[in-house]
Amino acid sequence: MKLTSEPLPQESGCETVLRTISKIHSAESEAVKWVACPQSYSHTFLVARADEVVDKKINAGEPLAYFLKGQLYFEEGWYEDALLQFEQSKDTDFQSLYQLGVMYYDGLGTPPDPKKGVEYMKKIISSDSPKARHLKFAAAYNLGRAYWEGCGTEILEKEAERLWQIAADHGNPKASVKAQSALGMLYSATHPKDLKKAFFWHSEACGNGSLESQGILGLMYLYGHGVCRNLKAALECLNQASDRGSVYAKGHLVEYYYRRKFFTKAAEFAKRVIENDNVEEIAKATDCVPFYIAKGLAMASFYLARCFQLGLGTKPDEALAKKYYSKACNLDPAVASDLELTANHGRI
Repeated sequence: MKLTSEPLPQESGCETVLRTISKIHSAESEAVKWVACPQSYSHTFLVARADEVVDKKINAGEPLAYFLKGQLYFEEGWYEDALLQFEQSKDTDFQSLYQLGVMYYDGLGTPPDPKKGVEYMKKIISSDSPKARHLKFAAAYNLGRAYWEGCGTEILEKEAERLWQIAADHGNPKASVKAQSALGMLYSATHPKDLKKAFFWHSEACGNGSLESQGILGLMYLYGHGVCRNLKAALECLNQASDRGSVYAKGHLVEYYYRRKFFTKAAEFAKRVIENDNVEEIAKATDCVPFYIAKGLAMASFYLARCFQLGLGTKPDEALAKKYYSKACNLDPAVASDLELTANHGRI
């Protein structure tokens, strides 16, 4: 299972570089009066003006300028240009160093170089500089991810666990919420499993806003994993996660409706779920793990195929049944195989 990097932490809330630039200048500055009412201008115009402002700061020798320019390009998805700007200031700015670590690890704007990504995260974690303090939780999460995936370093699950514990900081909402969620996944995957710990960490992450953990928490309540079964809590978590965009939660809701013989509801909901089957696009929009997105889509596809095959909740259509069985197999062969075996044994 491949996780995703922690976005660059902000010292004072989450904001785009356009808003960052507006705060650096005074409200009266002629250069940024246009930022006060951004909705009056096109996005292209705003980016161009921000670029102009940052260029002036670079010419004036301001130390933060290269980072701001790089971050502007990063937010626009211009990764090659962003990389060049961050390289200019990596030795003096920890935020630039952090972004370079993410880009080299994930191969954004450059061929992947996970060893360099690991090296940069280690530099941030080991630094005594106050300017690196707000990045340490996120860097510890990213480094733990490297040890978990064995990318840029050897696989060391205990070291991943140790780093994620640091990054999670006892459930601190200002720490790494991704680390809290990752700990929940780790304790569900290790042998032997520790589902009570998994439930604890998914609860912490969910309380701090994690969409991924909210969906998983719903399943733990549904099946009594690490907690007593609680159908009301399960449906509350699954429905809320579904409404927020969790495809994993949506897939399990399709299964819930089907198994309780709400076939029309299962079929109609499944159709809506798989309207968009672009895993990468969904992951970018929701910040969910592609591994779980693919599973949710595969579940929805399989149950829709079953509805078409048997004429449950919709008119039977053998061609569409084959289409969606095939889609389920392509999205997640393991999920499709498990569900097919369950169907063959008459359990669904």
